[in-house]
Amino acid sequence: MAARLAQTTGAQHTAILGLGVYRPARVVTNDEVAGQIDSSDEWIRTRSGIRTRRFADDTETIRSMSVAAARGALESAGIATDQVDCVIVATSTHLLLTPAAAPRIATELGMNGAAAFDISAGCAGFCHALAMASDLVRAGTSTHVLVIGVEKLTDTVNPKDRSTAFLFADGAGAVVVGPSEVQGIGPTVWGSDGTQHRAIRQDKDWLEFFTEIEEKGLDAVRPYLAMEGTAVFRWAAHSLEKVCRDAIDRAGLATEELDAMIPHQANGRIIEIMARVLKLPENCALANDIEETGNTSAASIPLAMEALLRTGRSKPGDTALLIAFGAGLSYAAQVVTLPEFSSSRPLP
Repeated sequence: MAARLAQTTGAQHTAILGLGVYRPARVVTNDEVAGQIDSSDEWIRTRSGIRTRRFADDTETIRSMSVAAARGALESAGIATDQVDCVIVATSTHLLLTPAAAPRIATELGMNGAAAFDISAGCAGFCHALAMASDLVRAGTSTHVLVIGVEKLTDTVNPKDRSTAFLFADGAGAVVVGPSEVQGIGPTVWGSDGTQHRAIRQDKDWLEFFTEIEEKGLDAVRPYLAMEGTAVFRWAAHSLEKVCRDAIDRAGLATEELDAMIPHQANGRIIEIMARVLKLPENCALANDIEETGNTSAASIPLAMEALLRTGRSKPGDTALLIAFGAGLSYAAQVVTLPEFSSSRPLP
């Protein structure tokens, strides 16, 4: 007779208990990035909705930004470091294949011994990590999970590339996920469409780059982030409505019950289209942090969430739809209850 294995059981309900963010100090205007791409402030604002963005300096790293945001999340959640037994870092710009960023971040926070790993799901990474964290707590695998979305996209973007240089920026956001008396994280709707894998990609793999170095020496061109903006726009505009509606339905809600919608801050026009097709109620706050922060990929949803809360357009306890999409193409959406928050670096 086969031995019977024990089964763990966790919390019946989970929620986001606290939120923290880190915004780099340097504010970069459209005029500053426009020169190298033969563009203008008006052209950038019209096509993206961006007015400014934040660029990290050499001291503001994936690790340091993550630690700062995480400390804010822990503080606002009222959770001690020894209560966290798992750290998930969503990022596409930790430019070291191994080890992952998460173990060093966990140790720097005083969580040495906690499970810690990175996930790469492009701009949808935070929503993927949030889903995993909620499931870990519900299954009893973890008690509290620290989820971090962090990017330093300025390390990966060619400043002379007209399709990407004005869009992407840097920053970090973190949340603590743990048990709750009522459900605060709805079921996740997620998926991918590999037929669109070239829409957002690294323009060459590292083996190609190493071959170029051997053949061309100093003339080899390093890999950069590349994007086919029109393909991404069309895919998002036509595919995400169903994802949003499915997430709302699975949460047992109607669109009219949403207090806020927090989409990935990819493009101001995409955000407007999504709000229009969903027919959001007038009192539903729509996150538009892209105006001041740019596209920060996996960090964009927690940063946009903090902006809504900090400006008073939303408040802790509100019900918000999160929706993200990015490289892969990957996507994920869930309805959540907004948490308490802390701004590790407030806007000037």
